[in-house]
Amino acid sequence: MKNKIVDLFNIQFPIIQAGMIWCSGWELASSVSNAGGLGIIGSGSMYPEVLNEHIIKCKSHTNAPYAVNLPLLYPNAEEHIETIISHKVPIVFTSAGNPKTWTRELKKNQIKVVHVVSSVKFALKAQEAGVDAIVAEGFEAGGHNGIEETTTFCLIPDVAKAINIPLIAAGGIVDGRGMLAAMVLGADGVQMGTRFVASQESSAHLNFKNKILDLNEGETKLTLKEITPVRLIKNEFYHEIEKIYQNDGDVEELKRTLGRGRAKLGMFEGDMTNGELEIGQAASQLKHILPAGEIVRQIMTEFNEAKNALMVK
Repeated sequence: MKNKIVDLFNIQFPIIQAGMIWCSGWELASSVSNAGGLGIIGSGSMYPEVLNEHIIKCKSHTNAPYAVNLPLLYPNAEEHIETIISHKVPIVFTSAGNPKTWTRELKKNQIKVVHVVSSVKFALKAQEAGVDAIVAEGFEAGGHNGIEETTTFCLIPDVAKAINIPLIAAGGIVDGRGMLAAMVLGADGVQMGTRFVASQESSAHLNFKNKILDLNEGETKLTLKEITPVRLIKNEFYHEIEKIYQNDGDVEELKRTLGRGRAKLGMFEGDMTNGELEIGQAASQLKHILPAGEIVRQIMTEFNEAKNALMVK
């Protein structure tokens, strides 16, 4: 398959596995890349020495392009940049911050830069900063999200019309049909997080993976907008947060309840009661934990079947 994203990243399929905290280490990233997509190491939950180890292992397990996701507000961002440059990581996805901060330095070192946005306004700012491509992520997505609550299928056409660089759609896409729909609306490729959390190679705890498979429609919600918007599974921790809102609690009370390490506790250590469980709305469509390579192949099969079915109609 040939298009702008495939050509930009030198990959086989325009399928990008999102860089998710506590869920996307070297094993998942290398497996997706080996299957023809673009695997991403999620550095947001890693200390500098841990990221260094994951990059070394990823490079030893794939000869295909791979990437690192870097939340720009991460306290060790500068050290991560040094590690990324020293290892000559080919592609970096930045998020949660100003793309002007590191784009020039990364591109000076022949690293392609992609920035994640949730609005046309920030897509234009990222393009102005010189990034090579944009990820436009809608309200349906898991993890940290935009406050505007713009859905993916409203966001993608507007961003596609506004920018002149390659566009990747994210949020609520877990199969080949969603991929086709996003590309019809103007995307050149798709980024999927939720779908790859439920993979064998994901570093998420098995309890979390199984919880995802049990979710029904409406069992996640975007919350904590006053701190950092995040879509959570409605567990006991989520209900603690909701009580604070119902009692007109302030930001400081929200921060105290959130504390430190809640995401690690839930997604990595498997505490389904007290942990912060970040996942997208489309999790309710997932029923099986599969190898990452099989997921990539399945997505492409679904994409081609959906495209052929439309042509027959």
